[in-house]
Amino acid sequence: MSLFRIATYNIHKGVQGLGPRRRLEIHNLGHAVEQFDADLICLQEVRAFNRQQARRFQHWPDQGQAEFLAPEGYSAAYRTNAVTRHGEHGNALLSRWPLLWHQHENISDHRFEQRGLLHAEVLVKTRSLHVIVVHLGLLHASRVRQIRQLHDYIGREVPPHAALVVAGDFNDWGDTVETMMAGFGLFNHPERPVPTFQSRLPLVQLDHVYARGLSAVRSFTPRGAIWGRMSDHLPLLVDFDWDRA
Repeated sequence: MSLFRIATYNIHKGVQGLGPRRRLEIHNLGHAVEQFDADLICLQEVRAFNRQQARRFQHWPDQGQAEFLAPEGYSAAYRTNAVTRHGEHGNALLSRWPLLWHQHENISDHRFEQRGLLHAEVLVKTRSLHVIVVHLGLLHASRVRQIRQLHDYIGREVPPHAALVVAGDFNDWGDTVETMMAGFGLFNHPERPVPTFQSRLPLVQLDHVYARGLSAVRSFTPRGAIWGRMSDHLPLLVDFDWDRA
């Protein structure tokens, strides 16, 4: 069996805490991402830049967070979801394998939430894998419409028999998204939830890796109190049996 690992992680823009107690966690996140030893790392709430935070924190990285977090030898793809007064943030994909191309689609449902998806094709050994990184809205009705848009996007942009992973922060506290995803052939793993939110006392799984054409082996979150400091989400890691893809 040849294991292939995918991680998804909402990094909360690399900063934690409120007001004067806000602290920079991007350097700790860099060490954390290396520990995943994942083939693909799907990230949400990734800053390309933020002028205000760069002035506030002495050790704010000179690079965009996607490039800063990429382990040595990995390629990084980033696309903006939201433009704010002081900067921008979006989704990123870090890949141990060659990235053939990547593109973005705006899936914003209303003017108060800027959302998007990042779609990339990765060459794993000699096989193609399509990867879509998403961050869905906070409102139930928005998520339903965004999943429908995702379905239409996949039908338009992903070959019907291609292996496909859709990973990210789905913001769904129920089973609506899972039911809709299964309806067009993308399945979650495992059957029992792996809570990822709130990171200090995780009670619900908001982060998921849905797949078709891949055989999942196990899903887990890393252990240890440090994970509750770095983001309000825990990372989710899923191992696949690549030989059975």
